[in-house]
Amino acid sequence: MQIKETTNSGLKRSYEVTIPADEIAGKVDAEIKKIAPQVRMPGFRPGKVPANLVKKMHGEQLHAKVVNDTIRQSVDGLLSEKALRPAMQPAIDLNQDYEEGKDAVLTVEMEVLPEIEVPSTDDLTLDRLVVPVSDERVDEAIGELAQRQKSYKNAAKTKKAAEGDQLIIDFVGSIDGEEFEGGKAEDAPLVIGSNQFIPGFEEQLVGVKTGDEKTITVTFPEDYPAEHLKGKDAQFAVTVKQVKVEDETKVDDEFAKALGLDSLDKLKELMRGQLEQETNGLTRTQMKRQLLDKLAAGHDFEVPEKMVEAEFSQIWQQLQQEAAKEEDPDKALKEIEEEKDDYRSIAERRVRLGLLLSEIGQANNVQITQQEMSMLVQQAAQQYRAEDRERFIQYIKDEPMAAAQLRAPLYEDKVVDFLFEKAKIEEREVTREELEAAIEAEEDAEAEKAKAPAKKAAPKKAPAKKVPAKKAEAKKTEAKAAGDEGEKAPAKKAPAKKSPAKKPAAKKAPAAKADDASEKKAPAKKAAAKKAPAKKPAAKKTTAK
Repeated sequence: MQIKETTNSGLKRSYEVTIPADEIAGKVDAEIKKIAPQVRMPGFRPGKVPANLVKKMHGEQLHAKVVNDTIRQSVDGLLSEKALRPAMQPAIDLNQDYEEGKDAVLTVEMEVLPEIEVPSTDDLTLDRLVVPVSDERVDEAIGELAQRQKSYKNAAKTKKAAEGDQLIIDFVGSIDGEEFEGGKAEDAPLVIGSNQFIPGFEEQLVGVKTGDEKTITVTFPEDYPAEHLKGKDAQFAVTVKQVKVEDETKVDDEFAKALGLDSLDKLKELMRGQLEQETNGLTRTQMKRQLLDKLAAGHDFEVPEKMVEAEFSQIWQQLQQEAAKEEDPDKALKEIEEEKDDYRSIAERRVRLGLLLSEIGQANNVQITQQEMSMLVQQAAQQYRAEDRERFIQYIKDEPMAAAQLRAPLYEDKVVDFLFEKAKIEEREVTREELEAAIEAEEDAEAEKAKAPAKKAAPKKAPAKKVPAKKAEAKKTEAKAAGDEGEKAPAKKAPAKKSPAKKPAAKKAPAAKADDASEKKAPAKKAAAKKAPAKKPAAKKTTAK
C-alpha cells in the first residue's frame, strides 16, 4: 500500500492510497483456496474441484469481497500510520476506471479532530444554589394534587346542571333516523365544560336535571376520525340519570390511601422527595451553565466544519418543526431564517464544548461501563416495534458511530459530574424564585456577550430568547459529548421507527453537542392547541364524543 498526502490545510486532510493489483490478486487466490474444499461440482469428488473452476464460478463475487475488505483495511492502516483522528466518517472514493488486474487507487478525505489542551481543574470554582423544601411547600403541593383529584357527589333532583357539574347519562345517536355503530352508551360520565364530547354536545345539556330526557342535535367535525361520520348532522336521545356536583377533597389518610399509599405521612414523604428532585434538577442546570460558560470562555480552537454543519442541521430541523406548529408558520420560518447565522454560531459552540468535554473525560479516564451501555441500548430499543428491537441492538453493536451517539449524553453527564467533584463549590440557600431568576440571569448575560463581535469574525449573536422562569428547567438542552467511543375513534399511531440503515464503520465518533447556555430557543409563541375532533365517553364504545 502506497500513501500520498494531497491536502493538509487546517483540519482538512486528503490522501491518495494505492493498493497494488498483485496484493488484491493474492488475497483472491487465498479466498479461493479457503472455499475450495466446500465447493461441489458434478464430475468431481467433494473438495477436488480445480481452483480455476472455483474461480470461474465464484471469482467475481470473491473479488468484490476482497476489494471491499482491502479498502477498509487500507483506510484503517492509513489512520493508524498517520495517527489520524477523523472527526467524522472519512469520504472514500475508488478510481472509476478500476477493474480486476489493475491497481486500486483510493481518494480518502476527512477532517481531523483538533489538538486540544486539556484545562486544569485545580482552580475551578462554582456556586451551588440550593432550595430547601419547607413543610409549607409540601402541604401546598399536596393541596394542588387534591384539587386535581376531583370527586363528585349526587346533587338534589331539582339541581340544574351547570358548567363544572358531572352528569351520568345514557344516550343513543342516530343520523336520519338510523342508529349508527358506536353512537350508544349507558352510564357515561360527562363533566360539562370538559370538551370531552364533540362540539355542541355538552353546551345543550346545561340546565338539565336528574331524570330529564332531551334530544340534542350536533354536527360531527369535518376532521372526525370516523370517515362515515365526518360533517354529518346527528341526533342524540339523552337520558340524564344523575346530576353530580364537585365534592370537597379532604387531605387525610383516606386521601393518601386512595392514591395507593399507606398514610398521609407517606404521601408527604413522597411529595417532599419529588420536590427536592425537581429543585435539585434546577440547581444542576444552573451549575452546569456556569461550568460550560467558564469552559467556553477559556477555549477558542478551530472545529471541524462538517461537525458544525451536522450539528446545525439538527438544530435547524428542530426549529423548522417548531415553526410549522405556529399559528403563522410562514412568519415563524421567516423569523428563524433572519437569525440563521446565530444558530450556526450556536452549533459551533456546541461542537467546541463537546470536543472539549470529550478530551477532559478521556484525559481523566472517565468511562461508561459495559453494564451502563447495555442499559442505554435496551432503553433506546424500547422506542422500536418488538420485531425491530433486535435489529436495532445489532445495529448499535456493529456501528461505532451510532453507539457513540447513543452513549454521548450519559458520557457528558459523567464528565460534568467529574468536574463538579474537582471544583471548589460555594453553597448557599435561596428560594426557588431566586434560583429561577439566577438561571434567567445567566441566559441574559450570555445573550449580552453574544452581542459583542466574536474573536474570529464569527457572526454576531442575537440575544437569546428568554424562557419563562417557571419553565426554565423544562427547556434545558439535552447535551452530548462523545466518549470512547371505538366505536371509539381509532387513535392515530405514530409510525414505528425503523432501524437505521447501516453505514460504514467509523474509527472514531464525532464529539456531540454540549449544553449551551446561550442557545436560542425556537419561537416562544406556541400554536393554539387544536380541539380533539371528538372524544368518546369512557363507559362504552361510542363515536359521540
